Amino acid sequence: MQQDRPLSGATDVAPYRYAAAVEYAGAAYHGWQKQTRDPVPSIQSEVESALSRIANHPVDVVCAGRTDAGVSACRQVIHFDTWVERPERAWLMGGNTHLPDDIAFLWVKPVRADFHARFSALSRRYRYLIYSSAVKPAVLTKGVTWTWKTLEIERMQQAARALVGEHDFTSYRAVGCQAKNPVRRVEHLQIYREGQLLVIDIKANAFLHHMVRNIAGVLMKIGAGEAEVDWAQQVLDARDRRQGGVTAPPFGLYFVDVGYPPEFVLPQTALGPYFLLSAD
Repeated sequence: MQQDRPLSGATDVAPYRYAAAVEYAGAAYHGWQKQTRDPVPSIQSEVESALSRIANHPVDVVCAGRTDAGVSACRQVIHFDTWVERPERAWLMGGNTHLPDDIAFLWVKPVRADFHARFSALSRRYRYLIYSSAVKPAVLTKGVTWTWKTLEIERMQQAARALVGEHDFTSYRAVGCQAKNPVRRVEHLQIYREGQLLVIDIKANAFLHHMVRNIAGVLMKIGAGEAEVDWAQQVLDARDRRQGGVTAPPFGLYFVDVGYPPEFVLPQTALGPYFLLSAD
């Protein structure tokens, strides 16, 4: 079924709302958000362009969580409003034909008008992948963070426990972070091995700018034996970004999931990235 409605009428609100999941490799882009004053490659610009071609009118999208330059996603959730009704397959397959090879829609479906990709979200989840080896990798050079240092996972796991729960994460956010409230609730922070990769898996109600990368930087330093295990707690207690150490690189960081109330009935996909041994 295909139904188009005029762009003018009694209301300025587009009558149809859709949600979608987007997967992308972030290495070639300056982050999710499009820049209007100084246009640079962005995920948002590519997604909006593809959807606009299917809709035959300009489409604006809202995402669950903006990602930085170089950061990838396995399940970024968006919503958009449109004046036209299209089959889900038309949005999905048609949209993918207009996207570059490093961006893809995983699913598209109609949702209730009160669904909001950002404000309806209950949680976000990231995975940070570290390749610890004396020799740098040639494959996935922009898909993992490489360190030549040996990381002791037990030390990192012990340090990570201090960051679980509700805390003021001022020391773990970027200096330029614009969030008014630095308090976030970390639901879990797990560290484990998947083959040759060390995975930092973190879920929270929301994240501050650079929060995951700053946590990764602290834990990597502790894992390398360059700081004591209790340093993660000391950094947290300081509430001072200057005490937080180095921000880890964006490569290897994946936005893997968003949690929503069950009444929205959104499709579930594997957390990813798909090359990990386990999907959950």
